[in-house]
Order: sequence, then structure tokens, then C-alpha cells
Amino acid sequence: MRRLIAFEMVTLDGCYARTDGDFGWTHRRERDAEWDAFVQGNAGSGGELVFGRVTYQMMASWWPSSAAAQNEPLVAERMNAVPKFVCSHTLDEAEWNNTTLLQGDAVSRLQTLKREPGADLVILGSGRLVASLGHAGLIDEYQLVIIPIVLGRPGRSLFGGFDVAMDLRLTQSRRFGNGNMLLCYEPQVRAAKP
Repeated sequence: MRRLIAFEMVTLDGCYARTDGDFGWTHRRERDAEWDAFVQGNAGSGGELVFGRVTYQMMASWWPSSAAAQNEPLVAERMNAVPKFVCSHTLDEAEWNNTTLLQGDAVSRLQTLKREPGADLVILGSGRLVASLGHAGLIDEYQLVIIPIVLGRPGRSLFGGFDVAMDLRLTQSRRFGNGNMLLCYEPQVRAAKP
């Protein structure tokens, strides 16, 4: 069975975006060689990508562009080449190369996809999709990059929609020179509703 991994950039207060959807804060940190090498290594580490519609449309508008190829050539090359899936109720087609559209209920579509042979599945961003799949118990690992910023009230919480408790086990951590922190967690047994 394939693993489903959620890779999310979140704030110290657990938000993946502002309430208006803005996540420009993820790119305001100073760049450093260690972080850039991590991003490039992550892009080339294999797996197939999964997106919700909003994140997919944002990624599809950037990575095939000449600006992306010039600014981040290794990452752009990999993002354009890797197999991708987009979960959507509203899209009729997915035009970014190597993309398969998964229409309908994302939970059932990803349950089926996990049972098929293939590489691990990695969700990039797509906070609402991660929340619904996590709530359904489908996510095998959360890779959270903590960006040292607090959004406060105007933020969308990654786990704000959960109505049950979930225990997590830390499997890896790494601190970067720019202040970002990678924390990898595997879900343990879920607690019953209170």
C-alpha cells in the first residue's frame, strides 16, 4: 500500500494560510544554502504529487513558466515532470502535464489510489484537502515546516476542523539556518470523540 504524506508549511500558531488564502509569509524568510538544498532534494526525492484545486491552479500557473525555470531550474524541472493528481469537484480538466484529475469525493478517490501500486503520494499545501484526509485517517505522515511567524486571528488552522483527538509520534526533526523547523510526525491511534 502506498503511503500518503502531507507536506505543509505552517506558522507557529498552526495556520497554513491567512483567512483570505494568502500564504506569502512562507517566502518572507531569509534564504540560505541549506534550505535551498533541502527544497531541491525534496523535489527530486520521488513520489507522486497530490493537490487540491486551489493549490493545483497556483502551482500550474507558476512551475511551467519561464520565470520558474530561470529562478529555480531544478525544482521546476522536477515539478513539471513528476506525476500529479488534483482533487476537485469543479475542474473539468487538468492541463498541467502529467496530471490526472480526481473528480468527486477526495477521501474515496485517495483510498483507492493508496491501494494501487506505485510511489508514495505527497500532498503539497492544499490545507483543506489535508484536513479532510487527515480527519478520515488517510494520512500516514505529516511533514510540517514551521515558519517562525504568528498570524493570529486571520489564519486558517490546519487541524482546526478536527472533532476528534489524534496522537502523533515525532519521527524526525531538523532546524534550518533561516529559522525554519521541519517536524515529521506519524499519526498513532485516534481517540474517540469526547
